[in-house]
Amino acid sequence: MRPLDEKETTVVFEKLFKFTGNNLKNIVENPSHEGPDKDPGRYCFRLHKNKVYYISDSLVKRATNVARPKLASIGTCIGRFTHGGSFHLTIECLNLLAANAKHKVWLKPTSEMSFLYANHVLKGGLGRITESIAPGDGVVVFSMSDLPLGFGIAAKSTQDCRKLDPNAIVVLHQADIGEYLRMENQSEQLLEE
Repeated sequence: MRPLDEKETTVVFEKLFKFTGNNLKNIVENPSHEGPDKDPGRYCFRLHKNKVYYISDSLVKRATNVARPKLASIGTCIGRFTHGGSFHLTIECLNLLAANAKHKVWLKPTSEMSFLYANHVLKGGLGRITESIAPGDGVVVFSMSDLPLGFGIAAKSTQDCRKLDPNAIVVLHQADIGEYLRMENQSEQLLEE
C-alpha cells in the first residue's frame, strides 16, 4: 500500500470532482476520529493492487504491521485503475458520493428496480432532478425516500429533460447497489464450475 503519485491523484480527483464539484474539499479535509489519538486525524487516499482506498491516517499506521501480500483490503475502496491507466469509481464509494453530491436525480418507485438491474434512467422514471445539470456531469441517483441507489453520467441537461419523450435516456448507468447481488450470483456460479 502506498500513497498516490501526482498523476494518479489528479486522475482520482478529476473523477470525484465530476460528481461532487466543490464539495470535494469536504472529502479531502474530513476529520477522522478513529484510533487512540485525541486529536482527529485526516482521511487519505492509498493505492493497493490497482485499487484506491479512502482510509484514515490512524488505520494506515496500524496497517503497516501487515505484510503487503497478505493485505486484502483496508478502508473504503472508492475505485480502481485499469491496465490502460484510466480510473473507474466502484459502487463502494456511493455513500461518500451521496453525502457530497453536486447533482442528484430521484427515481419514481416504479423505475427503481429497472435501475437496480443496471438499466439507464429514462425520462418517464424521473421523479425529481436538481437544477443546472449539464450533459456529461456526474449524477447520484436516489429513491424518492432519499436512499442512494447508484450513480451515473447525465445524458441530457436539466432544461432538455423537461421537453423529452418519456422513453428518452436521462442518466447513463455506471454503478448501482444491485451489483452486490449480481456479483454474488456470479461468484456462486464460478464456484459451482
